[in-house]
Amino acid sequence: MTQEELDAMMAGGLDEDIAVLEEEEIAEIEDSTYEEDCIDCPPPPTKEYKVVSQLDDVTKDSEVKAGEIFDKLEDISAFVGDTEELSNTLTQTLTDNIQMFEKLCAKFPNVESFKTALAENQEALSKTEEITQKSQDSSDEIMMIMDIMQYQDIHRQKIERVINVMRALSKYMSALFESSMDDDKRASTAQHISGDSYDEVTEDEIEALLESLGKK
Repeated sequence: MTQEELDAMMAGGLDEDIAVLEEEEIAEIEDSTYEEDCIDCPPPPTKEYKVVSQLDDVTKDSEVKAGEIFDKLEDISAFVGDTEELSNTLTQTLTDNIQMFEKLCAKFPNVESFKTALAENQEALSKTEEITQKSQDSSDEIMMIMDIMQYQDIHRQKIERVINVMRALSKYMSALFESSMDDDKRASTAQHISGDSYDEVTEDEIEALLESLGKK
C-alpha cells in the first residue's frame, strides 16, 4: 500500500469500511517489495536446488549406471565367447568332413554327389572361420568399450573434488560468520533507516491511521 492509496482512503472517508488490518495483510504489504526486488535472488535452499546434494546424486547415479553397463558388457562378452566355441566345434566337424569327401572323391572321381558335398563343406568351413574372426573382433571391441568407460570414474573423482572444495568453503564461511550471541537476542532488522527513499507505509503508520479513524 502506497502513500497515495492511504491518502485516497482518508479522503473518501472510509471510516466504517476499514475495521481491522490483520497481521497477515500487513506482512503481505511488507513482503511485496521483497518479492519484486528478488527477481535475481538465488533459488530457495530446497532439495531441488541444494548444490552439493545434487552433485552427490549425480556421482551416485552415474556410478550405479556405469556398473550396470559393465555388467551388460560382461554378458555380451560371455555370449561372444560361447559363439566362438560353437564356431570352433563346427570348424572341426567340417574339417573332418572335408578330409572324408576328399578321399571319396579321389577313390570315386565320377560320383558328382561327393564333389558337391566336398564343395559345400569347404564353403561352410570358410563361413565358420569368418564367424570365429568376427567373434574375436567383437571381444576386442568390448574390451575397448570397457577402457573408454573408465572416463566415468575419472569424472566421479573430479566431481568429488569439487564437492570437497565446496564443503570446505561452506564450513569456512560458517566459522567466519559465527557469533557468540544468539540471534534471538539481537534487535530486529529495520525495514527502513534514515536517508532511505521509499513510498512504502510502515506498520506504525498503518496503526496510527487506524487509531485516527477510530477516534472519528
